[in-house]
Amino acid sequence: QVQVVESGGGLVQAGGSLRLSCAASGSIFGINAMGWYRQAPGKQREFIAAITSGGSTNYADSVKGRFTISRDNAKNTVYLQMNSLKPEDTAVYYCNVNAVVYGDRWGQGTQVTVSS
Repeated sequence: QVQVVESGGGLVQAGGSLRLSCAASGSIFGINAMGWYRQAPGKQREFIAAITSGGSTNYADSVKGRFTISRDNAKNTVYLQMNSLKPEDTAVYYCNVNAVVYGDRWGQGTQVTVSS
């Protein structure tokens, strides 16, 4: 099995920055794409950003220019640098790892709260 653990959430003022980390561990035969999603109260989970094993990235329009996704393949870790945070970025942020053999694996989520 593959375990996914996020870290780095917290409380920040509007305009501030946070960096989320997500590490995959366990029986890893390879990892394809890694990504971040978020879910605000009363809303559906939405896509934020993704990065392929080759480093190609994709972002939701709502975070383009403010968030940056990166990964360290040697550490099976993906990061999300979040700058210029807004109150509407408040949500639980989830990491998704597409692992060879096991498919999509999710972390437990980390809370990000942006105060105005």
